[in-house]
Amino acid sequence: MIVRKIKLNNFRSHESFALECQDQTTTIIGENGCGKTSILEAIYEAMRGKSFRAVDKEIVRRGAEFYRVELEYCDGRKTVVVFDGQKKEFLAEDKKSRRLLKKSQYPIVLFEPDDLHLVGASPTSRRSYFDRVFGQLSENYNSSLAKYNKALRQRNELLKEEFVRPEDLFSWDILLVKYGTEIAELREKYVQKINQRFTEVYHSIADNEDEVSLDYISEITTESDFLTKLEQSFQRDFLLGHTSFGIHHDNYDFIFNQVKANGSASRGEVRSSVLALKFIEAEMILQVLGKRPVVLLDDVFSELDDTRQQCLVKNFTDNQVILTSVASGELSCNSGL
Repeated sequence: MIVRKIKLNNFRSHESFALECQDQTTTIIGENGCGKTSILEAIYEAMRGKSFRAVDKEIVRRGAEFYRVELEYCDGRKTVVVFDGQKKEFLAEDKKSRRLLKKSQYPIVLFEPDDLHLVGASPTSRRSYFDRVFGQLSENYNSSLAKYNKALRQRNELLKEEFVRPEDLFSWDILLVKYGTEIAELREKYVQKINQRFTEVYHSIADNEDEVSLDYISEITTESDFLTKLEQSFQRDFLLGHTSFGIHHDNYDFIFNQVKANGSASRGEVRSSVLALKFIEAEMILQVLGKRPVVLLDDVFSELDDTRQQCLVKNFTDNQVILTSVASGELSCNSGL
């Protein structure tokens, strides 16, 4: 057990709610719209420092002025999150901070129904997904991505001005090149790690001899090439009012038997690929961070057949699992899958 308790106040539809977790698997049962996903969202925020769904002002229960989340770990440590309508504060290990410190974070594997559509999702959705995965493995990844996005916003603001020269963008170009190259290298590194295990884990689910892999697509090669292309694209960027080249246009393709999976793979094959990716994510977290992640499953069993449900249970036997499931009646919690 990693998480012992979670308490919510004014968090989305929950005026007051408390969940005491089971040793291995906790199931949250209720009808659609009763706030099951919000409980997982609160756990995620207390353990990772931010919601996976929305900004803070959207989380506060309607008519309330604040929300509060208190999460207790099995060793007695607590993390408290309070948003007063303007700012958010974390209290962990008797220290207050505006952001959850790295040492107070704990890794999570989050599985949502939309993840099963990852293969056919937009490039933006896939980038966001892998940014979340890779960000748990490397603080440098998170830091470089935040700095890159800040420089990108500043550069785009300048491009919207009536009069701007290439030299006005130079300092932001340098930052985009520095942090963009670092991000591209880490993305390539982690995709290679995924591919070392992808086909083998896929076989354990699909029981066939097909080959699957993940292809990372980026125009970034070297720092000098990146800088040159930014400079060459100035006129176009000025007309568009935004930066048209960089790692914010990267993409990931799922490859099935050396062909893009989107359009060639069956529904079952796609779902087996995504399942394999989730299992590899948990493996990588354990290898890199030395911790078994808490697994949050948001109503994914209803999207999987019996065989894939059994694979999900089998592969996360050694993890604490907190899942939601749809059933008629009021919100309730119990143990067991």
